[in-house]
Amino acid sequence: MKVELNKKRWFRRRKRLFEILEVGNDLDHASRAYDFFSVFAILLNLTASIMYTYDSFRMAYGELLLWIERSTVAYFALDYVLRLLTVRCKYEKEDDVTELYAIRKYALSFMGIVDILSWLPYYLPVFFPAGTVAFRMIRIVRIFRLFRINAYYDSLHVITDVLYEKRQQLVSSVMIILILMIGSSLCMYSLEHEAQPEVFSNAFSGIWWATSTLLTVGYGDIYPITTLGKIFGILISFLGVGMVAIPTGIISAGFVNQYSTVKRKNEYGYEADMDFIKVVVGANDIWCGMKVADLNLPEGIVIAIVYRDEEIMIPRGDMLLEKDDVVVLGAEPYENKQDITLKEVMLKKQNPWVGMKIKDLDISRQSVIVLVKRRNKSLIPNGNMKLEAGDRVFLYTKLFLADANTIEI
Repeated sequence: MKVELNKKRWFRRRKRLFEILEVGNDLDHASRAYDFFSVFAILLNLTASIMYTYDSFRMAYGELLLWIERSTVAYFALDYVLRLLTVRCKYEKEDDVTELYAIRKYALSFMGIVDILSWLPYYLPVFFPAGTVAFRMIRIVRIFRLFRINAYYDSLHVITDVLYEKRQQLVSSVMIILILMIGSSLCMYSLEHEAQPEVFSNAFSGIWWATSTLLTVGYGDIYPITTLGKIFGILISFLGVGMVAIPTGIISAGFVNQYSTVKRKNEYGYEADMDFIKVVVGANDIWCGMKVADLNLPEGIVIAIVYRDEEIMIPRGDMLLEKDDVVVLGAEPYENKQDITLKEVMLKKQNPWVGMKIKDLDISRQSVIVLVKRRNKSLIPNGNMKLEAGDRVFLYTKLFLADANTIEI
């Protein structure tokens, strides 16, 4: 009994430590203080490292700068160890996640690798003096710890969100630019090779010219001298302005849209905290005549209001639900990175499913009917339900279904 009590006490302390280490909200003062201290330590470490490269600062404040570096690196090491000890709390609701799996997932993540490289190369020369120069170069990775600041502020986090969401459009625009660069290099080789064989010596010698022309104003070291080459260079310069504007426009539009969304969530956060649906209680529903306290709703689902006879009622545990009550349920929104795709099929008279029981349908084992809408009523499907003409069947399947509408959640 005492051992079990100690385990629970240790888990509570570890969970609280995890909450402090992670990005905290405004109400958690300890977590917010740790966030500010982490940002301060990162900026202080980088400032000391940069100042130490100046001879004047190194001569005057060398010992102080080295002490700052030692202190901040020691803090980075302690922060890394604490994150390893508490990372299991991140998967608290997932019973199948082991301690070792949680540690491995964090250690191999981008931020986990940055965290360990921000302090480990500083101590490695103690054990391997021969690799001092190489380890000093690895310390440059410490600058990536600035991404930690990105997690503390929504304004900075917007940038990474935009790049991730617009990744396909950005890749497409970069591919267009690369194709244009290669094509212009080949054309310029054809136009300028005879006039300047030492400059445009092969098909890819114009890549540098194409890059400097398309992406900048040019460096002047490689340029066309023939009339056709100059005309082609002018066209490529105009084309380059438009090509470079494509990814710039994508990022700018995405940034404005994402920042507006974040600002709207901050100002009206309660609107995004829960999603609401209404359920009409029928005479044959099991909820009809039951108390609210006896509904046995899943965790995370609450009854917000009950609309009865044009009157809005706040539900209490002893309230009895009646026929034609409109029950408004609230639940957390679905926020999973993996999309769920459903298909909706409208059953016409000639559809072979009409008149068949659901359990007799010839569909894949990976296909599941989740809802049947019949005459404006939503029916929970079961194996003995017979499908009728006019039914709207919603199902999860990977099969191709003719005349089916795809619904992405």
